[in-house]
Order: sequence, then structure tokens, then C-alpha cells
Amino acid sequence: MPDTPVLQAIGVTRSFDVSKPWLQRTLTRKGRLLLRAVDDINFSIARGSTLSLVGESGCGKSTVARLAVGLYAPSAGQILFEGKALSAARAQPALRRRMNMIFQDPYASLNPRWRVRDIVAEPIRAFALLSSRSAIVERVGALLTQVGLSPADGEKFPHEFSGGQRQRISIARALSSEPAFLVCDEPTSALDVSVQAQILNLMRDLQMRLGLTYLFISHNLAVVRHMSDRLGVMYLGRIVELGPGEAVFRTPRHPYTRLLLEAIPDLAMTGKPRTPVGGEVPSPIDPPPGCSFHPRCPLANARCRIERPAHTLLADPQGEVLVACHAVEEGRHAA
Repeated sequence: MPDTPVLQAIGVTRSFDVSKPWLQRTLTRKGRLLLRAVDDINFSIARGSTLSLVGESGCGKSTVARLAVGLYAPSAGQILFEGKALSAARAQPALRRRMNMIFQDPYASLNPRWRVRDIVAEPIRAFALLSSRSAIVERVGALLTQVGLSPADGEKFPHEFSGGQRQRISIARALSSEPAFLVCDEPTSALDVSVQAQILNLMRDLQMRLGLTYLFISHNLAVVRHMSDRLGVMYLGRIVELGPGEAVFRTPRHPYTRLLLEAIPDLAMTGKPRTPVGGEVPSPIDPPPGCSFHPRCPLANARCRIERPAHTLLADPQGEVLVACHAVEEGRHAA
């Protein structure tokens, strides 16, 4: 159905067992240790739109990316792809081919021993989209042209290309299965700034022409602002603020979101005092009680230290914003 979200996460949690070996735990009389990388997150992505997730390293962004394409299974909760459980998508090739992923490092994500034509054609062969060699060659040439390369580049090996060109090859490979949904896990972080702009503009153009839906993972807020329809801010595995991209950038509510935005270089802020994000990210193995951000939050009070905040729904001219913060709920965030 047209109104069905392409991807929907419902109460999704993912934990990893990081315990020491059984014998060592027995001798030291210690139990299992679980690292909760993703903690009860909820979001949906409308068809043809982009949801971006931002946050510091280790906040769970890349785990969400892997959950979204079925590389990880949720420890709790459910992920729906086009209204069906993602486990069903893994079992149905026709549904599975409608999602793909663009990885962070174009140097590591391409097989150095394969020619580009074989790299791009691999999903076509895997899903049996075309049978004849001539049709596959024609399709690969069209894909390479679509991302700004030449069909003749298919005869080359990955090491013969620059970083930006390799990422274009990765995008061509991701598009070869004719997907509706792409997970982009920091696709420009390994590239020079000028090349980043070219790749981002290419991705926006492809989205408009092909009707693609993106889950965009990044720690670069300038990149996210260029790409996002909706923006989720993650901290220690939890989405602490979620809403329309411009609404979050224009009026950040959560203290963590505010501190992240204050860290963006801005000539208009020259000479004005800024509040850096202080302290260290707590360990996800032993997170703080109450609000996980309270040890670093300038607005924390006694309630924040003992009670985990629920999401508060706030109205905004551009759409509803969800914020998990006691200070926002109590009105203490307005400065």
C-alpha cells in the first residue's frame, strides 16, 4: 500500500553477549555481561524520504543500519519492511532484493580481485534478474553511466579508481538489484570534503529520479542537514530526539542535541560562548541509572538520576517532535 512505511522499527532492542569464557566466569564467580547496543527504539520511514540518525561514535547507529537490512536480528521488538516482518524478507528473495546497503569504506567494500563489471553484476546474477550475458553487460553499463562513470570502466579493477569513484561503484552495485530502500552507513566519511558534496548530490538526484528511500547514518551534522527529511539523535543506544530535520536543527529541544549543534563551526557564532559536550560516553555494558545522559547534562536534577525519561510529543510547525528528556517535559530546557 502506498501509505505503508517502507521500514518500521517497533520497540527494537539489540544486545550482544560480551561475557568472558565460561571457565573464567566460573572461577571468578561472575555472571554474563550484556552490551545493549540498541535500546527500545521506534521509528518509521515513509516511501521516498530520508531518515538520518546521528550521534557520537558508539551510540548504536551502525547497529541500527545492520538491523535494518537483516544482518542482525533484534533481541526484542520487530522490524517491518513494506509491512512484512524482516524475517520474512530474508526468506523471500523477491522481497530481500528490494533493500541494499552502501558501506562506509569504498576501499574495503569492493573485491579487489574482481573487475568492476563483475562487482556491479553480482546482485543481478544472485537474484536472477537477467539471464543473458548481453543483457547483463548492457545493464551494468547503464548503471555505471547513471552514477557518473563510463561503461568502459567496467573492465577495470577497483584499485584503478579514486575514493569518490569507488563509492560511485558501490552505489551502482547497490542499485543493480533495483531496490526501494537503501541503508547508507556513513557513505561519505572516508572521502575528501569536495568529493563528499559530489556523492551527496548524486544520492539526492538518484532518490528523486528513482523514488528511493534512505536510512542515512552519519556523525556529520552538516551532511545530515543536506540529506534529511527526518532526523533522529541517538545517545547510548536510544533515540533521544526524533522529528523533521529542519525542526530539529532550528529548535533543538534535547540538551544533547543542543550541545551537538553548538559544536558545528559557524562564523555567526564567532566570539560567542559555546558549551562543549563534556565528559565521556558511559559504557553501554553498565549504563547510568535514570537518564543515560544525566552525568553530562547541564540540566540534570535528582529525577534525571533515578527515573528513565519517556518520550514527550511536542508540536512544531513542520511536524511532531519526540523528545526523551525530563527537562523538556518540565519546561526547564527553555533558556
